[in-house]
Amino acid sequence: MHRVLEPVARYYADKLRAHGTTARGVDWNSPDSQDQRFTELLRVCREDRAASINDYGCGYGALAARLRRDGYHGPYRGYDVAPEMVAAAEAQAGVPDDCRFTSNPRELTVADYTVASGIFNVRLEVAVDEWELHVRDTIDRLAALSLRGFAFNMLTSHADADRMRDDLYYADPAAWLTYCLRKFPRSVALLHDYQLYEFTVLVRTGPD
Repeated sequence: MHRVLEPVARYYADKLRAHGTTARGVDWNSPDSQDQRFTELLRVCREDRAASINDYGCGYGALAARLRRDGYHGPYRGYDVAPEMVAAAEAQAGVPDDCRFTSNPRELTVADYTVASGIFNVRLEVAVDEWELHVRDTIDRLAALSLRGFAFNMLTSHADADRMRDDLYYADPAAWLTYCLRKFPRSVALLHDYQLYEFTVLVRTGPD
């Protein structure tokens, strides 16, 4: 595990212990906001219900359950930095047998799409420059795991200043859009028009 992620793993394990397998257990304010994020991220899939999907930062498996409810039936693989989250995901009665979870990133294989929700938010005490190096490395990893495209979200630096927390990372959407356009120029979209203090980037790298 990258050293910057060790305290992050502990942070989320503590959230899970405090709130269980709920939106607050993965540090979201409500189930509605959690589900809204999934909706924005899944735009990258163009409603291809047979697509294989990697969930990078899967938490307790909420996206896996959402995918199956929505009729997605391709292979699903979930990864989370916190082993406690993976154990909770595997224990969920509503998660189908064809969903697999791991806390070892090396066990992920290439899928049609990879999505990542919330994995860049909790910076804790890591310096911003170091955190942004980690973010770039992770975005490159998302790309390497994806045949057709990937998507991620970040908290926006355009949020209200009085609502910002010192332990979170607030990203400049233009900077990360530019990064993706330079590295993955085929098709990149920035979504900053939904009612949360964040944005989503969709990158399509392969055939539609």
